[in-house]
Amino acid sequence: MSGVRKSLAKVEISLRWDPSPVGTPANDLDILAAVYGTQDPYGEPVYVVHFGSRAPDGTITLNRDSRTGQGFGYDEVMTLELNRLAPELGRVVVGVVIQDAVIHDAGGGDRTKTFADIAGTGLRIREGHTDLAESDFTVVPGATAATVAEFTRDAEGGWTLDADVRGFDNDPEEFVRTMGALRA
Repeated sequence: MSGVRKSLAKVEISLRWDPSPVGTPANDLDILAAVYGTQDPYGEPVYVVHFGSRAPDGTITLNRDSRTGQGFGYDEVMTLELNRLAPELGRVVVGVVIQDAVIHDAGGGDRTKTFADIAGTGLRIREGHTDLAESDFTVVPGATAATVAEFTRDAEGGWTLDADVRGFDNDPEEFVRTMGALRA
């Protein structure tokens, strides 16, 4: 899922997954967005939008939040109004993280839940009724978190999308600190 599209205004990121099997802990995936300043686009985020929060100016909101994946179609939806972001904000990185990623196995041990443990994942990025990108997390089966989109403001003020699923093996807090780092 890679591509570039210019002059984006209002974009929706949608996430779906199947509920966990009966008798097992719920699968809880969360969309989050880290917003970076034009002066330091790979440094510390100016702010992060995640479950239970929104952008201070209301330009990024989590419209729907699911803790189980139960629902029809896309269970979690985030809207980014890129055209309303302040000029000093030049980069937005969107990611998905698995919450409560510890699985207690029958042998008494623990292991980390990864995307390979979660069935029916899907990701859609759209503007209006136009799909810009679609994917799932089968490309990063051993990851506990992934970046899924990077929006960058160009010199004329237009926004460009680079849609690419890139996996991380971090807990949610560490993922927020590393998701926007410069790619090698």
